[in-house]
Amino acid sequence: MQIVVNGETHDVDVDQNMPLLWVLRDELGILGPKFGCGIAMCGACTVHIDGRPMRSCSLPIGVVSGEVTTIEGLGTPGALHAVQEAWVEHQVAQCGYCQSGQIMSAAALLARVPEPTDEDIDIAMNGNLCRCGTYPRIRAAIHAAAGKLREA
Repeated sequence: MQIVVNGETHDVDVDQNMPLLWVLRDELGILGPKFGCGIAMCGACTVHIDGRPMRSCSLPIGVVSGEVTTIEGLGTPGALHAVQEAWVEHQVAQCGYCQSGQIMSAAALLARVPEPTDEDIDIAMNGNLCRCGTYPRIRAAIHAAAGKLREA
């Protein structure tokens, strides 16, 4: 079967029920999406499928249709995405484990809602768990990224 990830087409020979996360990590060597809970509750495995945030740990590869974007494909060659820049500027990450999923969810939100309210952010980010509790910095970074995207 074929899968398009970060703009590249890959042929993979795996069981249709294998979760997308394991195809990405084990078959393609794409390590940005993380295994957290395995039941689509923590968000560490979040990727975009045709721009929509999806939890890859519980999504069988056989039902994936559309282009998959991981944290590695979020920015442009040589440049970070505005959300990634804001994450660095606001020093969001502490342990960093959840960050790729957090960033992917935030980028999907800003693609849909260019000027999110705090409530929009809370709803979109609900279910992306951060053990370190950097939620105030996450919210600030999302607002900053929204401003960067408006200026671009």
